[in-house]
Amino acid sequence: MTHRKPLSDNQRTFLNNLTREVFQTETSAARHSRREAERYGDAPPAAALRAVAVHAERVLTELPGIAERNELVVSKGGIFVGELFSQGRDKFADLLIDSERSYRGTLLGMRHGVDVFRLLQEFADVANNYELRDFAKAWLEERLPLVQRVDHELRWFAENPDVSVGLHGFLAPRLRSVTRLFVH
Repeated sequence: MTHRKPLSDNQRTFLNNLTREVFQTETSAARHSRREAERYGDAPPAAALRAVAVHAERVLTELPGIAERNELVVSKGGIFVGELFSQGRDKFADLLIDSERSYRGTLLGMRHGVDVFRLLQEFADVANNYELRDFAKAWLEERLPLVQRVDHELRWFAENPDVSVGLHGFLAPRLRSVTRLFVH
């Protein structure tokens, strides 16, 4: 049973903003991790990324129920923003950066998600919302080792520089030609 303290207007606003960010970060984690994993096939970084995607996809199915039970916004806007960022990155930004930087960008997003869930856990603890606190705690216990595994796979890029400096997408050969003009 949850013994919640009544929330002030500012606390409610803060929690709703945080909830939107939770939806956004999980949408991004699911999409970016899955897309990034596809780029590496069976290489070790791909397995680590897929594990994060599976966790994020499962969390996204649980989030609406948790939000409803705790009178939080069910953030279609957060999901939309997460998907919008994901599409923009996949269609444009990742075409202009090399594989290793794209991987680090995905890892950076995961680390942001960890911070969001840490803050959610702390806020829920302060508000005596035990269900929300326990949800965030369980998320952190499962996700942190997955993010650490993704972090550990950075070494793979050091060991595989030919892949690390490769560009993505159909524009990659043209962009490499243009880049050579300026670099050499």
